[in-house]
Amino acid sequence: MKRIPLPLRQPLRHLSALLLCAALAACATPPAAPPPPDLFNDASFAAPTAKIDPQQAFAVSEAMRRYVRVDIAREARGKNPRRALANALYNKAGLQLEYDAAMTRTAAQTFDERSGNCLSLVLMTATLAKEMGLEVHYQAVLGEDSWSRSGDMYFVAGHVNLVLGRKLAQNSDSYDADAELLIDFLPAQDLTGQRTRTISESTILAMYLNNRAAETMANGELDQAYWFARAAILQDPTFGGAFNTLGIIQLRHGDMEPARRTLAYALERSPASTVLLSNLAQALDNLGRTDEAQLMRRKLLALQPEPPFHFFSLGQIAMKNADYQEAARLFQREIARDPYYHEFHFWLAQAYARMGQLAQAGRQLELAMDNSTTRGDHGLYAAKLQRLRAATTH
Repeated sequence: MKRIPLPLRQPLRHLSALLLCAALAACATPPAAPPPPDLFNDASFAAPTAKIDPQQAFAVSEAMRRYVRVDIAREARGKNPRRALANALYNKAGLQLEYDAAMTRTAAQTFDERSGNCLSLVLMTATLAKEMGLEVHYQAVLGEDSWSRSGDMYFVAGHVNLVLGRKLAQNSDSYDADAELLIDFLPAQDLTGQRTRTISESTILAMYLNNRAAETMANGELDQAYWFARAAILQDPTFGGAFNTLGIIQLRHGDMEPARRTLAYALERSPASTVLLSNLAQALDNLGRTDEAQLMRRKLLALQPEPPFHFFSLGQIAMKNADYQEAARLFQREIARDPYYHEFHFWLAQAYARMGQLAQAGRQLELAMDNSTTRGDHGLYAAKLQRLRAATTH
């Protein structure tokens, strides 16, 4: 199988796809029974502002159809269609895609904006491929989870890609070296040794709905977030991340007992999940069940003595205490665990700047900018880097 990594116009090495609010990255093994009905507490939430239709994620626009008929058809002359689609995605004269993790867009939105996170780009590519009559297979990349935060919320992200197969009606008797083509929105060096697991289109749709749940929750829209998370669970009850997201939504909405039930149910299916242990402990604390909460935290400590952002949080405390050398040391320890998270580099840049080490501060701002995952963050770091350079030239 050929591998095609697709470079984006603004190259970013650390790309995320599954936005899970402090979420469970693993999925239970199918088949799975439908979730217990008492996990949902619909009456506590206002009705959704708009109907949630999972299939809208794959809806094809007229502009996309025209692109397939004209641009990709022109590219396909003398090539097999899989290679033509890949070329259309990454050639300079093609779509010129940008990575932007601000929200998970539908296929049509991603095409119109020419940007999206990894899952959005997979949705768009799959929709174009299906419009061309190609087979599409989805894969979850194992061991690609990474952490980020938004305010007081922490997110863990995974990675998905897709494989383009033959045309659905194509004769498979003849040999074709490009019979399958892997499309991945990661640089080529990151594909080495990649371990994957095939996932269904239902799981991809559940991931999309779960992302939208986490994103709307981060924006404070708890009612709408609830209906997205509920739809994700109904779309694919084997996708564990949606249960954790639902539990967090219920927790933030003040529905403590429903949150406890949801998180406890998810933990039964994934008993080694540190995220679920932490969230369930919080729900138990809020219910006054402190002994049970402490039991959860003891299990959590045994599994994860130093959680994500541990050294980063200590570094921020050192910054408040004006101990910039210690702060820099702690930020470097966090970067050693996750070299591609932009905020770690940004805070290390601040520590260097406070110590007067402006060259090192500039290098860290460059890394923060290069690893940023939204246009807003990229612009913020670029502006700070420009001001730093202006200050050092006078």
